[in-house]
Amino acid sequence: MYFWKNTLILKFSNEIKTALLFIFGVSLFFIGFSYLKSNDVFVSDRLFYGVYDNTEGLLNGTPVTINGYEVGAVENSKLMYPDGKILVTFRVENDFPFSKSSIAQIYESGLIGGKALAIIPAFDDEAKAQSGDTLQTAVAPGLTDLVNEKLSPLQEKIESMIVHADSVLISFKNVMDAERQEALRQSIDQFSETTAALTTLTNALSSSINDSDGALNNTFDALARASENAAAITDSLQQAPLAATLRMLEHCATNLSDITSKVSAGEGTLGKLVQSDSLVNALNETNTQVQLLLQDMRLNPKRYVHFSLFGKKNKVYEKPDKSE
Repeated sequence: MYFWKNTLILKFSNEIKTALLFIFGVSLFFIGFSYLKSNDVFVSDRLFYGVYDNTEGLLNGTPVTINGYEVGAVENSKLMYPDGKILVTFRVENDFPFSKSSIAQIYESGLIGGKALAIIPAFDDEAKAQSGDTLQTAVAPGLTDLVNEKLSPLQEKIESMIVHADSVLISFKNVMDAERQEALRQSIDQFSETTAALTTLTNALSSSINDSDGALNNTFDALARASENAAAITDSLQQAPLAATLRMLEHCATNLSDITSKVSAGEGTLGKLVQSDSLVNALNETNTQVQLLLQDMRLNPKRYVHFSLFGKKNKVYEKPDKSE
Protein backbone atom coordinates (compact mmCIF):
# COMPACT_ATOMS: atom_id res chain seq x y z
CA MET A 1 0.00 0.00 0.00
CA TYR A 2 2.78 2.38 0.87
CA PHE A 3 4.57 1.51 -2.37
CA TRP A 4 1.54 2.36 -4.49
CA LYS A 5 1.04 5.60 -2.64
CA ASN A 6 4.62 6.69 -3.25
CA THR A 7 4.40 5.67 -6.90
CA LEU A 8 1.22 7.76 -7.38
CA ILE A 9 2.79 10.83 -5.74
CA LEU A 10 5.89 10.49 -7.94
CA LYS A 11 3.79 10.13 -11.06
CA PHE A 12 1.69 13.16 -10.15
CA SER A 13 4.82 15.21 -9.46
CA ASN A 14 6.22 14.35 -12.89
CA GLU A 15 3.02 15.55 -14.60
CA ILE A 16 3.14 18.82 -12.63
CA LYS A 17 6.75 19.34 -13.56
CA THR A 18 5.97 18.66 -17.20
CA ALA A 19 3.05 21.14 -17.14
CA LEU A 20 5.11 23.77 -15.42
CA LEU A 21 7.95 23.24 -17.87
CA PHE A 22 5.52 23.58 -20.79
CA ILE A 23 4.04 26.77 -19.41
CA PHE A 24 7.52 28.19 -18.85
CA GLY A 25 8.55 27.29 -22.39
CA VAL A 26 5.47 28.91 -23.91
CA SER A 27 5.99 32.03 -21.81
CA LEU A 28 9.65 32.20 -22.78
CA PHE A 29 8.73 31.77 -26.45
CA PHE A 30 6.13 34.53 -26.22
CA ILE A 31 8.56 36.86 -24.50
CA GLY A 32 11.29 36.11 -27.03
CA PHE A 33 8.96 36.56 -29.96
CA SER A 34 7.74 39.86 -28.55
CA TYR A 35 11.31 40.98 -28.01
CA LEU A 36 12.22 40.16 -31.58
CA LYS A 37 9.25 42.27 -32.67
CA SER A 38 10.51 45.09 -30.43
CA ASN A 39 7.52 44.72 -28.13
CA ASP A 40 7.96 45.13 -24.42
CA VAL A 41 5.76 42.54 -22.76
CA PHE A 42 5.83 44.21 -19.37
CA VAL A 43 4.97 47.72 -20.58
CA SER A 44 1.49 48.83 -21.61
CA ASP A 45 1.90 51.07 -24.70
CA ARG A 46 -0.59 53.05 -26.77
CA LEU A 47 -1.37 51.85 -30.28
CA PHE A 48 -1.76 54.33 -33.14
CA TYR A 49 -2.50 53.99 -36.81
CA GLY A 50 -1.40 55.77 -39.96
CA VAL A 51 -2.52 55.35 -43.57
CA TYR A 52 0.11 55.82 -46.33
CA ASP A 53 0.12 55.63 -50.10
CA ASN A 54 3.65 54.18 -49.96
CA THR A 55 5.63 53.15 -46.88
CA GLU A 56 8.96 53.25 -48.77
CA GLY A 57 10.03 49.86 -47.36
CA LEU A 58 9.18 50.54 -43.70
CA LEU A 59 9.88 47.36 -41.68
CA ASN A 60 8.19 45.95 -38.61
CA GLY A 61 10.09 46.81 -35.45
CA THR A 62 11.43 50.05 -36.91
CA PRO A 63 11.90 52.60 -34.09
CA VAL A 64 9.38 55.38 -33.63
CA THR A 65 10.96 58.68 -32.52
CA ILE A 66 9.91 62.08 -31.23
CA ASN A 67 12.52 64.77 -31.88
CA GLY A 68 15.08 62.02 -32.44
CA TYR A 69 14.31 60.20 -29.17
CA GLU A 70 13.03 56.63 -29.46
CA VAL A 71 9.58 56.27 -27.90
CA GLY A 72 8.19 53.13 -29.54
CA ALA A 73 8.28 50.85 -32.58
CA VAL A 74 6.33 49.89 -35.67
CA GLU A 75 3.96 46.99 -34.90
CA ASN A 76 2.98 45.90 -38.41
CA SER A 77 1.94 47.07 -41.88
CA LYS A 78 -1.08 45.85 -43.78
CA LEU A 79 -2.27 46.43 -47.33
CA MET A 80 -5.80 47.81 -47.44
CA TYR A 81 -8.40 46.96 -50.08
CA PRO A 82 -9.72 48.17 -52.46
CA ASP A 83 -7.72 51.47 -52.56
CA GLY A 84 -4.32 49.78 -52.12
CA LYS A 85 -3.18 52.04 -49.30
CA ILE A 86 -1.10 50.72 -46.42
CA LEU A 87 -2.22 50.76 -42.79
CA VAL A 88 0.72 51.03 -40.38
CA THR A 89 0.23 50.16 -36.73
CA PHE A 90 2.78 51.49 -34.27
CA ARG A 91 2.98 51.81 -30.53
CA VAL A 92 4.20 54.67 -28.38
CA GLU A 93 5.04 54.65 -24.69
CA ASN A 94 2.59 56.30 -22.33
CA ASP A 95 5.19 58.74 -21.02
CA PHE A 96 5.05 60.93 -24.14
CA PRO A 97 1.68 62.67 -24.63
CA PHE A 98 1.01 64.66 -27.79
CA SER A 99 -1.91 66.22 -29.65
CA LYS A 100 -4.22 64.42 -32.06
CA SER A 101 -3.07 66.88 -34.77
CA SER A 102 0.47 65.48 -34.62
CA ILE A 103 1.88 63.96 -37.82
CA ALA A 104 3.40 60.49 -38.23
CA GLN A 105 6.09 61.03 -40.88
CA ILE A 106 8.17 58.39 -42.66
CA TYR A 107 11.70 59.61 -43.35
CA GLU A 108 15.01 58.27 -44.60
CA SER A 109 17.20 57.35 -41.62
CA GLY A 110 20.51 56.90 -43.47
CA LEU A 111 22.37 57.02 -46.75
CA ILE A 112 21.69 53.35 -47.50
CA GLY A 113 17.98 54.01 -47.76
CA GLY A 114 16.63 52.74 -44.43
CA LYS A 115 13.25 54.13 -43.39
CA ALA A 116 12.05 55.20 -39.95
CA LEU A 117 8.92 56.68 -38.42
CA ALA A 118 8.94 59.99 -36.58
CA ILE A 119 6.09 61.69 -34.80
CA ILE A 120 6.11 65.44 -35.34
CA PRO A 121 4.31 66.48 -32.18
CA ALA A 122 1.83 69.33 -32.06
CA PHE A 123 1.52 70.95 -28.65
CA ASP A 124 -1.65 72.89 -29.28
CA ASP A 125 -5.11 73.09 -27.77
CA GLU A 126 -6.30 69.95 -29.53
CA ALA A 127 -7.23 66.90 -27.46
CA LYS A 128 -4.48 64.49 -26.53
CA ALA A 129 -4.00 61.51 -28.76
CA GLN A 130 -5.44 58.34 -27.29
CA SER A 131 -4.64 54.72 -27.98
CA GLY A 132 -6.43 53.58 -31.16
CA ASP A 133 -6.38 57.03 -32.86
CA THR A 134 -5.38 57.42 -36.50
CA LEU A 135 -2.84 60.20 -36.94
CA GLN A 136 -2.16 62.39 -39.92
CA THR A 137 0.64 61.05 -42.11
CA ALA A 138 3.40 62.35 -44.36
CA VAL A 139 6.43 61.02 -46.24
CA ALA A 140 9.58 63.18 -46.21
CA PRO A 141 11.55 63.25 -49.48
CA GLY A 142 14.66 61.11 -49.30
CA LEU A 143 18.13 61.78 -50.59
CA THR A 144 17.33 60.13 -53.90
CA ASP A 145 14.23 62.28 -54.33
CA LEU A 146 16.18 65.45 -53.56
CA VAL A 147 18.93 64.50 -55.99
CA ASN A 148 16.40 63.73 -58.70
CA GLU A 149 14.65 67.03 -58.00
CA LYS A 150 17.91 68.96 -58.40
CA LEU A 151 19.17 66.96 -61.36
CA SER A 152 15.96 67.05 -63.40
CA PRO A 153 16.44 70.69 -64.59
CA LEU A 154 20.09 69.95 -65.30
CA GLN A 155 19.15 66.87 -67.27
CA GLU A 156 16.68 68.90 -69.32
CA LYS A 157 19.35 71.52 -70.06
CA ILE A 158 21.85 68.84 -71.08
CA GLU A 159 19.31 67.22 -73.38
CA SER A 160 18.53 70.63 -74.91
CA MET A 161 22.25 71.29 -75.43
CA ILE A 162 22.67 67.90 -77.08
CA VAL A 163 19.79 68.66 -79.44
CA HIS A 164 21.28 72.06 -80.33
CA ALA A 165 24.74 70.55 -80.79
CA ASP A 166 23.30 67.90 -83.08
CA SER A 167 21.55 70.61 -85.10
CA VAL A 168 24.80 72.58 -85.37
CA LEU A 169 26.70 69.52 -86.50
CA ILE A 170 24.08 68.74 -89.12
CA SER A 171 24.17 72.34 -90.39
CA PHE A 172 27.97 72.28 -90.42
CA LYS A 173 27.93 69.04 -92.38
CA ASN A 174 25.53 70.51 -94.91
CA VAL A 175 27.65 73.66 -95.33
CA MET A 176 31.04 71.96 -95.45
CA ASP A 177 31.08 70.39 -98.88
CA ALA A 178 34.17 68.76 -100.37
CA GLU A 179 35.57 72.04 -101.73
CA ARG A 180 35.23 73.86 -98.40
CA GLN A 181 36.70 70.91 -96.53
CA GLU A 182 39.74 71.01 -98.84
CA ALA A 183 40.06 74.80 -98.27
CA LEU A 184 39.84 74.27 -94.52
CA ARG A 185 42.51 71.58 -94.70
CA GLN A 186 44.79 73.90 -96.69
CA SER A 187 44.22 76.68 -94.14
CA ILE A 188 45.19 74.33 -91.33
CA ASP A 189 48.33 73.31 -93.24
CA GLN A 190 49.24 76.96 -93.81
CA PHE A 191 48.69 77.69 -90.16
CA SER A 192 51.02 74.82 -89.27
CA GLU A 193 53.66 76.20 -91.64
CA THR A 194 53.28 79.67 -90.14
CA THR A 195 53.69 78.24 -86.67
CA ALA A 196 56.85 76.43 -87.74
CA ALA A 197 58.23 79.65 -89.29
CA LEU A 198 57.48 81.56 -86.10
CA THR A 199 59.29 78.89 -84.13
CA THR A 200 62.34 79.19 -86.41
CA LEU A 201 62.26 82.99 -86.12
CA THR A 202 62.02 82.78 -82.35
CA ASN A 203 65.01 80.46 -82.22
CA ALA A 204 67.00 82.81 -84.47
CA LEU A 205 66.14 85.81 -82.30
CA SER A 206 67.14 83.88 -79.21
CA SER A 207 70.46 82.95 -80.84
CA SER A 208 71.06 86.57 -81.87
CA ILE A 209 70.35 87.80 -78.39
CA ASN A 210 72.78 85.26 -76.98
CA ASP A 211 75.45 86.32 -79.50
CA SER A 212 74.98 90.01 -78.71
CA ASP A 213 75.26 89.59 -74.96
CA GLY A 214 78.83 90.97 -75.06
CA ALA A 215 77.82 94.07 -77.01
CA LEU A 216 74.87 94.67 -74.72
CA ASN A 217 77.15 94.37 -71.71
CA ASN A 218 79.56 96.92 -73.23
CA THR A 219 76.64 99.26 -73.93
CA PHE A 220 75.43 98.95 -70.37
CA ASP A 221 78.98 99.63 -69.10
CA ALA A 222 79.18 102.77 -71.26
CA LEU A 223 75.81 103.93 -69.94
CA ALA A 224 77.03 103.32 -66.41
CA ARG A 225 80.17 105.40 -67.04
CA ALA A 226 78.10 108.18 -68.62
CA SER A 227 75.88 108.17 -65.56
CA GLU A 228 78.92 108.44 -63.32
CA ASN A 229 80.26 111.37 -65.41
CA ALA A 230 76.90 113.12 -65.22
CA ALA A 231 76.93 112.68 -61.48
CA ALA A 232 80.48 114.14 -61.33
CA ILE A 233 79.42 117.16 -63.41
CA THR A 234 76.43 117.67 -61.14
CA ASP A 235 78.71 117.60 -58.10
CA SER A 236 81.06 120.12 -59.76
CA LEU A 237 78.16 122.45 -60.50
CA GLN A 238 76.99 122.16 -56.94
CA GLN A 239 80.50 123.08 -55.67
CA ALA A 240 80.96 126.04 -58.11
CA PRO A 241 80.57 129.67 -56.78
CA LEU A 242 77.12 130.05 -58.23
CA ALA A 243 76.13 132.71 -55.71
CA ALA A 244 78.89 135.13 -56.83
CA THR A 245 78.14 134.48 -60.48
CA LEU A 246 74.44 135.14 -59.94
CA ARG A 247 75.22 138.39 -58.10
CA MET A 248 77.46 139.51 -61.01
CA LEU A 249 74.76 138.70 -63.54
CA GLU A 250 72.23 140.60 -61.45
CA HIS A 251 74.59 143.65 -61.32
CA CYS A 252 75.06 143.52 -65.12
CA ALA A 253 71.33 143.31 -65.63
CA THR A 254 70.83 146.35 -63.37
CA ASN A 255 73.41 148.39 -65.31
CA LEU A 256 71.88 147.41 -68.64
CA SER A 257 68.46 148.44 -67.33
CA ASP A 258 69.86 151.86 -66.27
CA ILE A 259 71.47 152.40 -69.70
CA THR A 260 68.24 151.49 -71.45
CA SER A 261 66.30 153.89 -69.24
CA LYS A 262 68.73 156.76 -70.00
CA VAL A 263 68.61 156.09 -73.74
CA SER A 264 64.80 156.06 -73.60
CA ALA A 265 64.92 159.38 -71.70
CA GLY A 266 67.20 160.96 -74.37
CA GLU A 267 70.24 161.35 -72.14
CA GLY A 268 73.74 161.18 -73.62
CA THR A 269 74.81 161.04 -77.25
CA LEU A 270 73.11 157.70 -77.91
CA GLY A 271 69.92 158.95 -76.27
CA LYS A 272 69.90 162.14 -78.32
CA LEU A 273 70.62 160.13 -81.45
CA VAL A 274 67.69 157.84 -80.71
CA GLN A 275 65.25 160.43 -79.35
CA SER A 276 66.18 163.76 -81.14
CA ASP A 277 64.71 164.25 -84.65
CA SER A 278 66.77 167.45 -85.30
CA LEU A 279 70.07 165.58 -85.07
CA VAL A 280 68.78 162.94 -87.40
CA ASN A 281 67.59 165.60 -89.86
CA ALA A 282 70.96 167.38 -89.70
CA LEU A 283 72.77 164.15 -90.42
CA ASN A 284 70.45 163.50 -93.34
CA GLU A 285 71.07 167.02 -94.69
CA THR A 286 74.82 166.59 -94.36
CA ASN A 287 74.62 163.28 -96.14
CA THR A 288 72.66 164.91 -98.95
CA GLN A 289 75.24 167.73 -99.34
CA VAL A 290 78.10 165.25 -99.46
CA GLN A 291 76.32 163.24 -102.15
CA LEU A 292 75.72 166.43 -104.22
CA LEU A 293 79.35 167.45 -103.85
CA LEU A 294 80.59 164.10 -105.01
CA GLN A 295 78.17 164.20 -107.93
CA ASP A 296 79.35 167.66 -109.00
CA MET A 297 83.00 166.62 -108.71
CA ARG A 298 82.25 163.68 -110.97
CA LEU A 299 80.44 165.84 -113.55
CA ASN A 300 82.67 168.97 -113.42
CA PRO A 301 86.09 167.94 -112.31
CA LYS A 302 87.65 171.06 -113.86
CA ARG A 303 86.01 173.27 -111.30
CA TYR A 304 88.04 171.75 -108.58
CA VAL A 305 91.32 170.97 -110.39
CA HIS A 306 92.97 173.96 -112.31
CA PHE A 307 96.06 173.49 -114.35
CA SER A 308 97.05 176.26 -116.78
CA LEU A 309 100.37 177.45 -118.06
CA PHE A 310 99.03 180.90 -118.84
CA GLY A 311 97.11 181.55 -115.63
CA LYS A 312 93.53 181.04 -116.83
CA LYS A 313 90.90 182.91 -114.86
CA ASN A 314 88.74 180.88 -112.48
CA LYS A 315 85.09 180.39 -113.37
CA VAL A 316 82.37 181.48 -111.09
CA TYR A 317 80.90 178.53 -109.09
CA GLU A 318 77.42 177.48 -110.10
CA LYS A 319 75.33 175.47 -107.76
CA PRO A 320 74.50 172.07 -109.32
CA ASP A 321 70.95 171.08 -109.95
CA LYS A 322 69.71 168.51 -107.46
CA SER A 323 67.72 166.83 -110.15
CA GLU A 324 70.80 165.71 -112.03
